[in-house]
Amino acid sequence: MKAQSEQSALPHVVIVGGGFGGLAVARSLRKAPVRITLIDRTNHHLFQPLLYQVATAVLTPGQIAAPIRQVLGSQENASVIMGEVTGVDTGRQEVIVRTADRDDHHIGFDSLVVATGVQHSYFGRDDFAKYAPGLKSMADATDVRNKVLQAFETAEVETNERHRDELLTFVLVGGGPTGVEMAGAIAELANLTMRKDFRRIDPRRARIVLVEAGPRVLSAFEESLSLKAQARLRSKGVELRLGQPVEHIDAEGVIVGGERIFSRTVIWTAGVTPSPVAQWLDAPTDRLGRVRVNGDLTVGGMANVFVIGDVAYYEQNGRPVPGVAPVAIQQGKYVGGVIAARAKRGPVAMPVFRYNDKGAMAVVGRNYAVMQFRRWKIAGYLAWLVWSGVHVLFLALPNLRVSVFLQWIWSYLSKQRGSRLIVTPHGAAKAEPVGALTSPEGR
Repeated sequence: MKAQSEQSALPHVVIVGGGFGGLAVARSLRKAPVRITLIDRTNHHLFQPLLYQVATAVLTPGQIAAPIRQVLGSQENASVIMGEVTGVDTGRQEVIVRTADRDDHHIGFDSLVVATGVQHSYFGRDDFAKYAPGLKSMADATDVRNKVLQAFETAEVETNERHRDELLTFVLVGGGPTGVEMAGAIAELANLTMRKDFRRIDPRRARIVLVEAGPRVLSAFEESLSLKAQARLRSKGVELRLGQPVEHIDAEGVIVGGERIFSRTVIWTAGVTPSPVAQWLDAPTDRLGRVRVNGDLTVGGMANVFVIGDVAYYEQNGRPVPGVAPVAIQQGKYVGGVIAARAKRGPVAMPVFRYNDKGAMAVVGRNYAVMQFRRWKIAGYLAWLVWSGVHVLFLALPNLRVSVFLQWIWSYLSKQRGSRLIVTPHGAAKAEPVGALTSPEGR
């Protein structure tokens, strides 16, 4: 009882979001004289950089996600609430949380850290979402996996050649790392993994189209690396539509550059938008809606409210820091250090946050990746090995690192995938048949 009383007297740190940034804050406070409450609407920390591997059946969901309670299980000053934050009362220093039992839990804080990340953005065309799912959550990844695998299964029994071609056409909208990685992975799924598994269709006939509004893929990379990635994708049979934004998406496919591409599987790998943190905090934003933060990652004049990760806008050397995991992790550690110092010594002056750029990487299928680190620009097998090692090490738990490492070795040697299962919830509405067993008259 005494221990509980002493714990409740400590400064209360509330962290909203169990992603890279939120976990970094919590872990950096493990020895600090504070009590921590981490709030997330799911019960797991998701390793988003490998979501595309779940979506393309390389890994299972359980290999890239870890229960937050398990990650923080040995940290006695941390507790976890599974709920959705719906607002923040900065005057009363309370977070408003919706849980399974009710909508209005009010949780007080002495320090607040918001690390809620981003969600899909369809650039004002939310009607596209019905036909082009994105890839930000575990549910998104399993839905996309079901959609991709079901396309091949349906094509196997389709008697109309035109409809079969539509089923075997996959369109990815957005040429960033996710789009490039997805395109390469689907190409390998069709050309290597499933090439001998069907009797009526040849999966190698699959058409994979990557659409990018800009002049090249991987625009955040040096141009030389982008061009190498493009050449690698083309060698895998991926069709690139560059400098041509998507004009329309519907049940029949997409319109790009005035041309209709008939496809039953369109995947959105383009824009993102921040969660509504700015509204909660009544804070200034950039043009994308990210909260503008101070040099110590606080918001406005609120010295105890921090915003980090993808939802924060922070400039360094006149340029915004990128929305990548290393930024969120470094910001989380920095904020944890600020809060710990204040808890021990009271108000202290801290140096402004500085991001140590660790470079950028993107994998382009089997044996090939591109990587840039300061003046170093590498493409090929060595970059792929570095990419693999870094991603394994960044997984949240040791058992996940071992599992993914062994799965990758097996997949590399056998050219097989770890989870080619089509799983739908019991009782879920069945998808409308897409051209299956149609008459030979066609459209």
